[in-house]
Amino acid sequence: MNVSPIHFFDSVNSHVRTSALKSAIEVDLFTAIAEGNSEPASIAERCKIAERGARILSDYLAIIGFVTKKDGKYALTPDSAVFLDRRSPAYLGGSIDFLLSPTLLSAFENLTEAVRKGGTVLQDEGTVSYDNPVWVKFAQAMAPLMAMPSRILVDLVPTAKDREVKVLDIAAGHGLFGIAFAQQNPKVKVTAVDWANVLEVAKGNAAAAGVGGQHSTLPGSAFDVDFGSGYDVVLLTNFVHHFDEKTIVGLLKKIHASLADRGCVVTLEFVPNDDRVSPPGAAGFSMMMLASTPSGDAYTFAQLEKMARDAGFTRSEIHPVLEGMSSAVISYK
Repeated sequence: MNVSPIHFFDSVNSHVRTSALKSAIEVDLFTAIAEGNSEPASIAERCKIAERGARILSDYLAIIGFVTKKDGKYALTPDSAVFLDRRSPAYLGGSIDFLLSPTLLSAFENLTEAVRKGGTVLQDEGTVSYDNPVWVKFAQAMAPLMAMPSRILVDLVPTAKDREVKVLDIAAGHGLFGIAFAQQNPKVKVTAVDWANVLEVAKGNAAAAGVGGQHSTLPGSAFDVDFGSGYDVVLLTNFVHHFDEKTIVGLLKKIHASLADRGCVVTLEFVPNDDRVSPPGAAGFSMMMLASTPSGDAYTFAQLEKMARDAGFTRSEIHPVLEGMSSAVISYK
């Protein structure tokens, strides 16, 4: 049996990968290469960095698979061209403001204590604390990544065109999910729930998308505000993983009461398989919740289905959205 310490050293030094990627985004190196700057000297001039820095950083990005290098010249990989060229509509570079925010980094600096405790050691319940400003960063940064999933959800839940359709967007954040429904159907009226400062981001996105007249806001905690009633669709996207099962069932009961007959709730989540170690992207999200929340988790479909049933929903179905990462669980009243 061959053994090697490489996996250990790669894992222990994974912070180097994070820092290199962050630096490349901050100096706009990916955009520079996309513009045709393929050698260290021209990259350095475009990015206003040292030529030695341009060479070593670009080489390292080639090593970890974000750029290619041939005959001394660099080019973007297909993924980097889509997600890391600042000119791309799917640009994700801004997401580092959330993913590498001091709040989340602090959570992982204290991971050993979170493991001992079984939940975050951050003050005031971590990222689920009242009106946490980290969610403004989330709303501003993560919208490009959610553009495609939002369109997929619209296709999964077609809405009637012959009458007004009420959509409730809980923990709306950037608002893209509700906005996608409004863009697809002019008779959709969206009510977005989130903290007031976060809803300003959603309102701006709705106006920019041309559906400001179909979009209204309801500021406050999803657990406290009165949703009203008669909703045809409730959107519950990237939210329930922050909480324990009892809390989720309570929220689902409140949602059930707000739905019209034959209405549904669409829960977008990181859904691991029953083994809880696959697929890695979905299953690994549990670690994020351990570090940053008191009791959050990545729940299997069986768990989500049971929670919906306990809240009064008659049936649930699951649909993949981002392969290996997120799935939509649609539960019907």
